[in-house]
Amino acid sequence: MSGTRIAGLAALAALSATALEAQQSAEELAQAAANPLADLMSVPFQLNNDFGLGEFDRTRNVLNIQPVIPLAGGSVITRTIFPIVWLPDISAESGSYSSGLADIMATAWYTQTTASGVIWGVGPVLEIPTGGESRGTQKWSLGPSVVLLVQPGPWTLGLLANNVWSIAGNSGRAAVNKGLMQYFIVRQLGNWWYLNSAPILTVNWKAESGQRWVVPFGAGGGKLVFLGRLPVNTQVGAYYNVVKPDIGPDWQFRVQTQILLPAPGAR
Repeated sequence: MSGTRIAGLAALAALSATALEAQQSAEELAQAAANPLADLMSVPFQLNNDFGLGEFDRTRNVLNIQPVIPLAGGSVITRTIFPIVWLPDISAESGSYSSGLADIMATAWYTQTTASGVIWGVGPVLEIPTGGESRGTQKWSLGPSVVLLVQPGPWTLGLLANNVWSIAGNSGRAAVNKGLMQYFIVRQLGNWWYLNSAPILTVNWKAESGQRWVVPFGAGGGKLVFLGRLPVNTQVGAYYNVVKPDIGPDWQFRVQTQILLPAPGAR
């Protein structure tokens, strides 16, 4: 076999190996994007559209900008949610919206991985009263937050929960005692596609019995794509509220775009 032929085959083999490594790297990145405790900086833009709100079936829109920043070599993960809301007057049939920044929610988890592969995180969550009179509680609220997850093969299975109680703020406003729980199930399909279910259950312990919970069920899917060399995780989902307050929305349509970036200090 000629030297030129051998050199050509060697170059082709090297190119194939590089392509395979890139494919495996992208698959690992898709798996990491499903893990809220991954040592990976990301900026999700999550738009939640809630339909059927109140007597006149109004629509509420909430854009959550929620940067996730790992610190201390990935042993501490921070997530801050900046909600931009468009709130309708549910007593009116049309018009009359209030829009702007609602209360900010900041969480920091200390994380570890057990010998069996269970990843856990625990830490404080703080709600900051940035929403003013019309879009917030006007209370500083604090509480615990926990995350548990496992990633066997192509699956990601996890649970996130928190609860906050008001500790300061406007004495004329009602005290806060509310919680959130989100389970998430992700199945990687290959070629960076996936199916997922990640409903957000909420509870207001101060509300009357029968008016406390919002319990949605639903699912969606998405795909990791590349804009040049920038990885972006995209997904859509729909969730029906099987339990809700009388004036609560009937269902939610969610669209999310998540920009993935190297962790601080990573090369």
